[in-house]
Amino acid sequence: MIRTTLAALVWLLCAQAAVSQECAPDAVYLKGDWGTARFSVEIADDDTERATGLMHRDKLPLSAGMLFVYDRPQQLSFWMRNTLIELDMLFVDPTGTVRYIHNRAQPGDETPIVGGPGLTHVLEINGGLAQRLGITVGSVLRHPTISNDSAAWPC
Repeated sequence: MIRTTLAALVWLLCAQAAVSQECAPDAVYLKGDWGTARFSVEIADDDTERATGLMHRDKLPLSAGMLFVYDRPQQLSFWMRNTLIELDMLFVDPTGTVRYIHNRAQPGDETPIVGGPGLTHVLEINGGLAQRLGITVGSVLRHPTISNDSAAWPC
């Protein structure tokens, strides 16, 4: 049953990615040796949106997430204050390359989750999903907020 559900999930995410890989503000594409996935995303690109993030939500659709966008490369650190759902955090550099993945951040935990220096994006998705899909460090992310001049996977 679990294998069937996981296989259906992978097929769904890959099928969505295959349908249209045009860059759009409300979609993020990821690819790596493990395959390709598409997530519908909300963008958090100002201080207020980034401070609120996914707080106070009791669910997140399976193929959805939130993309945090920063204007310049920097060390990024997150916490789970007022967050009710378990999350995976993918920390991304200016080329769109995933540099660190924090799996299954725990709801309400205020321990800083440090992604490292030189980062411009963080993608939050449902907890455990990165591991179930096989998303790894070195995977690349595609989104219009990543400059085509430096993108590992340009729009």
